[in-house]
Amino acid sequence: MQKILVIDDDRDMRLVLAKYLQKFNYQILEAGNGKSALEILEKEVPDLILCDFKLGDMDGTALLVKIKSKNAQIPVIFITAYGDIKVAVDVMRLGAFDYVTKPLFPEEILLTIRKALTKTPLETTSSKVPSEIKSTTPVVSGQYIFGDSPVFNSLLEQIKRVAPTNYSVIIYGETGSGKEAIAQEIHKRSKRKNKPFVAIDCGALSKELASSELFGHEKGSFTGAMFQKIGSFEVANGGTIFLDEIANLPYDVQGSLLRVVQERKMRRVGSTKDTDLDVRIIIASNQTLWDSERKNISNFREDLYHRFNEFTIIVPPLRERKEDIKIFAQYFLELTNADLGKSVKGFAPEVETIFQNYIWYGNLRELKNVIKRSVLLTDGEMVDVRTLPFEISNFSKLQFDDGLGTVIRGDGAEKPAPTPTSFPVVEKPQETSLKSAGIDAEYELILSTLKKVKFNKTKAARILQIDRKTLYNKLDQYQLLNHK
Repeated sequence: MQKILVIDDDRDMRLVLAKYLQKFNYQILEAGNGKSALEILEKEVPDLILCDFKLGDMDGTALLVKIKSKNAQIPVIFITAYGDIKVAVDVMRLGAFDYVTKPLFPEEILLTIRKALTKTPLETTSSKVPSEIKSTTPVVSGQYIFGDSPVFNSLLEQIKRVAPTNYSVIIYGETGSGKEAIAQEIHKRSKRKNKPFVAIDCGALSKELASSELFGHEKGSFTGAMFQKIGSFEVANGGTIFLDEIANLPYDVQGSLLRVVQERKMRRVGSTKDTDLDVRIIIASNQTLWDSERKNISNFREDLYHRFNEFTIIVPPLRERKEDIKIFAQYFLELTNADLGKSVKGFAPEVETIFQNYIWYGNLRELKNVIKRSVLLTDGEMVDVRTLPFEISNFSKLQFDDGLGTVIRGDGAEKPAPTPTSFPVVEKPQETSLKSAGIDAEYELILSTLKKVKFNKTKAARILQIDRKTLYNKLDQYQLLNHK
């Protein structure tokens, strides 16, 4: 009989959860706070922990760190209020298995528990990938990193050289190019591989809370600080911390970070005591942090830059290694098949051609999401062009003015620009009705906006003041009109 430790300071909630889960032959252990939970863990080894995020004596972050220090293999599921979802997601990055939100639905809790208990401690999504793909495509925490192109073989060689050292590393690469996966690979190949790897998106840190997120805070140190909080640096102590999009870190917080890098000490907000740190720092950016001629081009401190600049890795965009696209696509196809329980075998020749010719503005992330969508919409054995997003299936028909009197087609062809315009156009049947004229104008505006934001649909929808669903519906409508 599998054991579940339920941690909640609400006695009635513990009772309800215990009675419900006992119906499914689970043995239930109960704890009313973090301290009693840790005492139970000294004597018992549960198969799973179900824990309320806010307890009377500590928050979920602090408790998770202590649980993982005792037994890193126990899956932990957090119960959180809707407003605390961001916090819960952050805790998942620190090793929690999943979270469920209040109000609780019994079926959702049961499904999440069963999902956690059916996974082995070391299982990742890569275990679902066929062995013939694994042999040529290294996997890190379920994320694909390397292809078979010379440029990526060179990148792998750089990682092998720097990983065993304690050098700080700067990783440059476009959005979606796999910078975090590169950082994980460096950690995995280092002497710190059995210690924590903590990833932080600096772009998501507000100026007010950035110091608390990175360095932690003491109870009562500011309004709303109801509990002591363990910061990300303290959680990563002994291991590696990855600071993604470091240029977005507030300037004053960069000063605190400089002290951490120089002295290897940190101080929680509101504390008078320093904590010694042994953390390897890897940072990433999609823009140059410093240029000797242009100077500071990203509001990033020069002294901090030089502290980090011990080794630099540049991740090439997907469009510069087109020979890898087919390998990546097949890999993501197998992952999606496993997730959806489908058996799609491959891609139609037309789809493979489109993939090779497309620019892939969002790099690996965009390719992965396109394939997830296409496999979901595929009923047969092969992914065909009808399942692709509009801007990808019609990419060869789009024309962009390069600003120099030449129109560049999506398929790479060039021809003199008939008129100076920055709007993308597409060859489609001409109609003369007032309704079709309105559709054409709307069509041109949407495509122009998509081009300006590099086909980022979220940004385009925001600029157009419509929601993403409406934008997708419009693109589907245009695709149907174009086929006609």
